[in-house]
Amino acid sequence: MRGLQVKELAHHSNIELSYDVPEPKAKEGEILIDVYSGGLNFFDILQTQGKYQIKPPLPFVLGTEFAGKVAQNSPIPPGCPFKPGDRVFGAGQGAYADKMVVKLDSVLPLPDELTFEQGAGLYITWPTSYEGLVGRAQMKPDEWVLVTAAAGGVGIAAVQLAKAFGGKVIAAAGSQEKLEIARRYGGADYVVDYSKPDWQKDVLKITNGVGVDIVFDPVGLVQSSFKCLAWRGRVVVVGFAAGSIEKLPSNFILLKNISVVGLHWGAYRIHEKKQIAVVWKALLDLFSSGKAKPVIYSEIYPLEKLSQGLAALEHRKTYGKVVVTIRKDDMATAKL
Repeated sequence: MRGLQVKELAHHSNIELSYDVPEPKAKEGEILIDVYSGGLNFFDILQTQGKYQIKPPLPFVLGTEFAGKVAQNSPIPPGCPFKPGDRVFGAGQGAYADKMVVKLDSVLPLPDELTFEQGAGLYITWPTSYEGLVGRAQMKPDEWVLVTAAAGGVGIAAVQLAKAFGGKVIAAAGSQEKLEIARRYGGADYVVDYSKPDWQKDVLKITNGVGVDIVFDPVGLVQSSFKCLAWRGRVVVVGFAAGSIEKLPSNFILLKNISVVGLHWGAYRIHEKKQIAVVWKALLDLFSSGKAKPVIYSEIYPLEKLSQGLAALEHRKTYGKVVVTIRKDDMATAKL
């Protein structure tokens, strides 16, 4: 079968698509998936070079997020809610291939309202945004929410969700193009360019000098955002896309009576497993109702051009979720 198989650690641009990858075999508690679409992540770029914390033994097939169907020849473990042919999405190692095996507890039903391309970017991105706003920030209706990197996968999901929860949303990004994406596809009420000096003054002007109640930050702008954070404000630390880990002045936290909380969604499987089902039930209801809709990058890459998609992601040329198509669904009934 086809697959982007990493035989030696290298930059993705130096890894060619393989056409003779052995079909994976499902073990106990796993099912076999016909992959239709895969969701690209920045950590894919690191993983091919051995720079990511998860280091599968060589050789391995790259890719984590997927959407597809349960394969006709898949074993069905006891208690499995799926049958061959069911549309599903989830995560596991090896998504950039014709087939992959996935642990049963990492698979969810793909709503009829979503395409495979939309489903490929759900599993990591959307629960991060949901739990950050609801579980960690304890967001309430009518609160001001500032989302940084608002055109990225996690950011644009946070913008949509904050609007769905009744918030007043300020989207922040580093270019007018990305701000327009956040407004058009995310529904942001206001936009702010944080590449400009003193961008926090724009936030204060929008909020009539009060500041925002919540900062959702996947970038690493926590300290900068303190200047436009309201009394009793909350900052959710989601990531460090800017490349450096901040050292925060604790006196600001004290003087403004603010809270800085972290979110590591991947660790919920270890420490708070019950919350995973709660979050996914809420998200699937939002997707089914149309109150939230995944945003995918305008160019969908075929598997043969996967490296081009990773390069676009690597050089920050994309927005929303970047997706690769493994196979086409000729019998699709999903609604766009």
